[in-house]
Amino acid sequence: MKFLLCQKIKFPFKSANTYFRQSLILGQANKIIKDNMKLATLCYVFDKKNNSTLMIYRNKKQNDFHKGKWNGLGGKFEPGESPEECAVREIEEESGLKVKSIKMRGFITFPLFDGKDDWYVFLFTADEFEGELIDSPEGSLEWIPNHRLTEINLWDGDKIFIPWLFEDTFFSAKFNYENGMFVDYSVAFY
Repeated sequence: MKFLLCQKIKFPFKSANTYFRQSLILGQANKIIKDNMKLATLCYVFDKKNNSTLMIYRNKKQNDFHKGKWNGLGGKFEPGESPEECAVREIEEESGLKVKSIKMRGFITFPLFDGKDDWYVFLFTADEFEGELIDSPEGSLEWIPNHRLTEINLWDGDKIFIPWLFEDTFFSAKFNYENGMFVDYSVAFY
């Protein structure tokens, strides 16, 4: 028989209004309950010299929920990773670039984004990096001029929050989608 003890943990910074449940299962502490909850990062690498941002056009994976959309780099946490470790790993895996530093810019909740799971996403930017772009397994990489970022085929919500990444603020937002269509959002800036 498994014993399950759930406890609410307040997020370590004021901006997130979400509580994460942690469980104690057969004496193993700090396992995140994975029922319909996904933790992920979304990272935007800026090339300050050319005033552009590295984006990925999702066109390579079968059954990719993001297929046909441009996106930042990122993905799901691996066990034991911090948000920063996940962001750095995902940038290197998807682009081949090694970032020297990253900055957390925001946190977004996407309730039932894919119709199955709630996604909790940490947003980062980086502007110091080294290395050469690889042939990404996720899609086609391209440096997009910053003035064109909201003109490419993005999720509708991305067109709203991408400009916030260029401001000197931290945000916590919730973007609601239904059947892949943007419904509404709420945001708090700090």
